[in-house]
Amino acid sequence: MSTTEETLMLAREIAGAWDWATEVVQPEENRLDVYLKNPDDLVAIVTGLRVKRLGYLAAITGLDLGTEAGELEVLYHFCAGAAVITLRVRLNRQETAVASLSELIPSAEPYERELREMYGVTINGLVAPNYLYLPDDWPTGVYPMRRDFDPQSLLAGDGARTVTE
Repeated sequence: MSTTEETLMLAREIAGAWDWATEVVQPEENRLDVYLKNPDDLVAIVTGLRVKRLGYLAAITGLDLGTEAGELEVLYHFCAGAAVITLRVRLNRQETAVASLSELIPSAEPYERELREMYGVTINGLVAPNYLYLPDDWPTGVYPMRRDFDPQSLLAGDGARTVTE
């Protein structure tokens, strides 16, 4: 059995050991996607992955599933050699909140800050909540990576930014 297969098998066991995952799928030979039922379970399953040394956090990705779906999805990508384990968390579009991983994984902080400012996801426990990419005077409640973002909404009659608080 290859290291990739062993890693994915161990990750599948961790996800199945508790009632964390709604679904575990293997979309490709070297990938495992774990869909979490509850965003509150994120830190626990990440702790399990870390204890078993199942890779490093390679990225956190946000997806807007559209206003019709009413949900955003946050993907946490962990890599161990060729193996990629992705934890997928769906959030209600209006009540987006997940726990910060930065106490467990300090390198998670820039990804979490980007997720907060680009998608409007509340990161509970985020140490530095200031903007990473957007200017400090960016309008509150305007998230440029959401599908309903309208760049024209930032322009006033003379091209100045509209700041709402």
